[in-house]
Amino acid sequence: MTARLCLPWPDRRLRTRADEVPAITDATRAIWGDMIDTMEAMPGVGLAAPQIGVMLRLAVVDASDARDQAVRLANPVIVAASDELRAHEEASPNLPGISAILHRPARVTVRYLDETGADVTRDFEGLWSTSVQHQIDHLDGRLFIDRLSRTRRDMLLRKVRKGAA
Repeated sequence: MTARLCLPWPDRRLRTRADEVPAITDATRAIWGDMIDTMEAMPGVGLAAPQIGVMLRLAVVDASDARDQAVRLANPVIVAASDELRAHEEASPNLPGISAILHRPARVTVRYLDETGADVTRDFEGLWSTSVQHQIDHLDGRLFIDRLSRTRRDMLLRKVRKGAA
């Protein structure tokens, strides 16, 4: 497998909803493999396929201490979320040099296809929950900055533009 480059903001693919995955194939599994290598190279706790220019609803998440429990998700959908929120500082390799504290549900239940093509429903909590929600946002063409106030978002985007200059 291979670590891939992440698309730089403002690439329009980062604002485009990814396509559903019709079936899990060897090609799908190869993309997931590259995504895990890319996630580990960042390093990060999750990655969505559009971040590397693959416009499919694929994500990987690994918030384990050992970094050996990557969950591969195709077509993930949040089916339930806790009322309790969890604060976490989020960032993205697509927006280097910036981060922000967001409050997301502390626990979510997600339905997705796994690497065998099985329909799975799984509960995620803590950092796992934050990461899976962050990845689903990417699959929907949203970035973490979209969850901030307009003033805060504009300030951070000026910082990204300045860094790219």
